[in-house]
Amino acid sequence: MIIAEILQKKGNTVTAIDRNASIAEAIALLAEHRIGALVVRDQVGGAAGIFTERDVVRVLNAEGANALAQPVASGMTANPVTCSKTDKVNDVLATMSRLHFRHMPIIENGTVSGIVSIRDLVVERLERVETEAEAMRAYVAGA
Repeated sequence: MIIAEILQKKGNTVTAIDRNASIAEAIALLAEHRIGALVVRDQVGGAAGIFTERDVVRVLNAEGANALAQPVASGMTANPVTCSKTDKVNDVLATMSRLHFRHMPIIENGTVSGIVSIRDLVVERLERVETEAEAMRAYVAGA
């Protein structure tokens, strides 16, 4: 299975923010959309960075309430690891697990075309395992 199949199910909506927006604005977007990550877009639509719940905790711990007025670029994770629609789900899941992050932007032709979370990938993997187990049960019962 490839990432494009995940996007077909979940959609390719990407909530993004400009790098000059404030961290307070980024937090408001995370809360409004009930999501864990925002893509910070560069000038051409690519991913200059990613701003996650973990980044919120990190900047607030380091700077306190003063961080809220700073630009999101100062608190984002720059140059995030990305994938493409043709990447295999298992490979992306392995990368996210190995590097300990939960969200990965999908880049096609230099622009952000979606984002996947580790939850998206795990749910898909569990559904596939359950489907295969059901097929095996049906096969054994029919034999």
